[in-house]
Amino acid sequence: MAILPEFKTILYATDLGGEHTKPVFAAALSLANQYDADIIMVHVVEPMSSAMQAVVDTYLTEFDAKKVYQDGMKSVLETMKARLKNFCDEELGSHSTQNVHVKEMLIASGKTSEEIVRVAEEHDADLIVIGKSTRTGVVGSTARRVPRHTNIPVLIIPNN
Repeated sequence: MAILPEFKTILYATDLGGEHTKPVFAAALSLANQYDADIIMVHVVEPMSSAMQAVVDTYLTEFDAKKVYQDGMKSVLETMKARLKNFCDEELGSHSTQNVHVKEMLIASGKTSEEIVRVAEEHDADLIVIGKSTRTGVVGSTARRVPRHTNIPVLIIPNN
């Protein structure tokens, strides 16, 4: 007899891209409610592109450029943390989720797929829930990469 998986910690990865994120979060909430699991929410902020870094480096002194990188990223991370909390509060309020506990809301910086896997492994997630894509009908690059780089089950939810 096969042993059914137990999901006690679900990592919900979001790009906070608008309405298309709601069905993915709803699926994570439903699973968390069904399994009496905790949810850890994560949003990954990609670093500044090399082209943008070249522009900053061209027009600013080394000291000023470092300050832009540090202060700019800090500001972006704080803004995204607030957006993640607002999204969570709004969505929890619109669903009947008695047993769901959002344990943590995290903002990470780096390559999206790598950071999702890192955070999932760091928090001993039993399941990763992500959206299929943000703009097209095909599976997005993050949804393709995450399952390749982890042994944690990944549930990809259509969101368009």
